[in-house]
Amino acid sequence: MPAQNTATRYGSVAKTLHWLTALLILTAIPLGLIATDMAHDITSQDSAALARVATLFSVHKTIGVTVFFVAVARILWALTQARPGLLNGDRRAEAFLAAVVHWALYGALVIVPLSGWVHHAAQTGYAPIWWPLGQTLPFVPQSTAWADTAGAVHWLATKVLIGALVLHIAGALKHHLVDRDGTLRRMLPGRAEAAPSTGQPGHAAPVAAALALWLGVLGWGVAGTAADTPEASLAGGTGEWQVQDGRLSITVQQFGSAVQGQFGNWQADIAFDPDSGTGEVAVRIAIPSLTLGSVTDQALGPDYFDAETHDTARFQAEIARAANADRAYVATGTLTLKGETVPVTLPFDLDLTDGVAQMEGGLTLDRRDFGIGTQMTDPAQLGFEVEVAVALTAERAR
Repeated sequence: MPAQNTATRYGSVAKTLHWLTALLILTAIPLGLIATDMAHDITSQDSAALARVATLFSVHKTIGVTVFFVAVARILWALTQARPGLLNGDRRAEAFLAAVVHWALYGALVIVPLSGWVHHAAQTGYAPIWWPLGQTLPFVPQSTAWADTAGAVHWLATKVLIGALVLHIAGALKHHLVDRDGTLRRMLPGRAEAAPSTGQPGHAAPVAAALALWLGVLGWGVAGTAADTPEASLAGGTGEWQVQDGRLSITVQQFGSAVQGQFGNWQADIAFDPDSGTGEVAVRIAIPSLTLGSVTDQALGPDYFDAETHDTARFQAEIARAANADRAYVATGTLTLKGETVPVTLPFDLDLTDGVAQMEGGLTLDRRDFGIGTQMTDPAQLGFEVEVAVALTAERAR
């Protein structure tokens, strides 16, 4: 069978790409639906079920990325080939609908997997894509706003894809069973040919209709999530050093992947004497302000941080010069989290220039000390250690 298309038949390359795309899509869609339903039904204590859901999502994402590359190859090939005309082009309304569905499907083959990929890349979380090229994308920041927008577009675009697929399949069956023409046979293996009708619909109107549809989907996704993400609030505190900027982040290991997040709202009261190198610090952290990639809702739930019951964490410590060479200073005190108070030590470095202090440090906590995720006893599924990193800039109050 010839590789290239003609005016009356499709070539082997177009047919292969068509059926490969169909196989991938009809695998990815049910996998995504099944994984989503399972994620809603299971509890966080069921570690085996969580592992199964993570595997299903990884397969779904990996197939989705494959669909994107196959779709790009299919579109590029189509642009270089003749396109066999419709056999019912004289039926204007039916031909127009068929052309709109055709272009809507082409848009879906790009927008659905790409929006899902951006949603994945803009956050960290479980269910990695199974490939060796990393999980991020160029020009896509680690951002809750980006993830929420891409997720909204992906959700709606998937519904458009399913609707277009239903219409596409229904049209093919109508041609084969009702009209009894060669439309479906032209895409099956073999050398089936069928002469197109004399009249053919133009491309401009169907392309414009499909483009308007996808602009609406993208606009809905952006507008629907633009105001959903609150601005981070970093209070300067009431101490002699006023915090101007800072970041308080955590990193955990889930199913072998690093999941990074941060607390958006926290306040630090700092008293520090640069001459003696001593002082004290009190930090209040709003637990509900945590963002932790795709597992944020799970992390804030009762089995983990339990943000509804324990909405504030407190760190109180004395500051002194460090005795070891790893860090210049150390803050020794306690961290109260989820009703548990645990002794902690935070080593940090400090740069003081013209009344401006820049601090950077970190420590490792064991989530079990605070009763977080007690039912997750396998560190391969959820690591025991939680890496905490803090960096801030503070000015001495005048």
